[in-house]
Amino acid sequence: MIPNVRNAFNKNFKQEYYQKLQLDIEDTFGEPSAFRISETPVFIDATLKNKIFDACNGILEQLSEIDFNKIRQKFIPKSLQSPSPIGNPHFLAIDFGLCDDGKGNIEPQLIELQAFPTLFFYQHFLGKAFLKHYPIIPKEDFYYFFSNLNDKTYVDEVKNVILGNQKPENVILMELFPEKQKTRIDFWATKKALGIEVVCMTQIIKEGKKLFYIKDGVKKPIHRIYNRVILDELLQIKNLKTSLNLNDAVDVEWVTHPDWFFMISKCILPLLEHKYIPKSYYLNEYPSDLDLSNYVLKPLFSFAGKGINLYPTKDIIATIQDKENYILQKKVAYAPLIKTNTAKNSKVELRMLYVWDNSLQKLKPVINLTRMSKGELINVSYLTQDTWIGSSISFFEK
Repeated sequence: MIPNVRNAFNKNFKQEYYQKLQLDIEDTFGEPSAFRISETPVFIDATLKNKIFDACNGILEQLSEIDFNKIRQKFIPKSLQSPSPIGNPHFLAIDFGLCDDGKGNIEPQLIELQAFPTLFFYQHFLGKAFLKHYPIIPKEDFYYFFSNLNDKTYVDEVKNVILGNQKPENVILMELFPEKQKTRIDFWATKKALGIEVVCMTQIIKEGKKLFYIKDGVKKPIHRIYNRVILDELLQIKNLKTSLNLNDAVDVEWVTHPDWFFMISKCILPLLEHKYIPKSYYLNEYPSDLDLSNYVLKPLFSFAGKGINLYPTKDIIATIQDKENYILQKKVAYAPLIKTNTAKNSKVELRMLYVWDNSLQKLKPVINLTRMSKGELINVSYLTQDTWIGSSISFFEK
């Protein structure tokens, strides 16, 4: 991972750079990040970059061949399907573990897919903040934007996806109790960038098929929803009172349609094939002679790593009633590839972020989100007890 760049970074690292980064976040958004931020970005060389985009392009090609109507009917209960026009997926996140290929090289291995938005505006801020506060980062030969975007055109690109043809006052970012979400810093970043309101789902007013929210005591019509509500979380809250359900027939444009959360997710992993995609099986279809010690058990519809079993057994599998809602995914070995100024190196999970381009009529890459860990699971919600771990961003070699 570009040893000369990493060694120079570590040698010249100062804690004050990291402290200034954290203060900048707090000053900009009114509070510190609710998840841990790593002390370092990741630097990805051209060879690994080519492997990553080879994998991404292979995935996109296969997505274009999948009959998502069949996926929808198979995996989404009728009672949860939204009657709104599905359209195209506005967002795609492709998660890779950066792994040892057994020959001393680093390669990406697909971990998960999500047709759901993530920290688009916070990542934009974070990339700039690293460059602003870390004079030790090389600025000429690395980038974190893709598709030839820059600081301004990136914002314009994501803005067009989220706002469409609507005025900001008629577009909302909808979340469930947004002030309590660990990712809330991105909500404030989105509001700051787009001028749209962050609205709790419980505060939306429904009148027939029309939706409204209250701003400064005035009832405003909602024409477009940038949806950040994860249905799994919604269904887990008992006695939740909302006038709007995600599967209601309402006069609103969804960014993105709620059903895409199910359709492009872990449920299609067994359908994908590529040298950088670990083999997966639906739990109700896996071979009886499969060596379970080489596989991870995952529920299809969960978030933040909930329900993952790293050590499945036949006895555990036998207790699962809805086997069609689980997969077995071959384990990958995250490489401790990031040399740190601590006793242990860090592992990396890279999330490549795509948005829908109307002019091209396809998804295109725009930025990345990077997570670092020294443990078995990479999840920034639980990374609190160490340093040089947490949320970050990758700079790609040109």
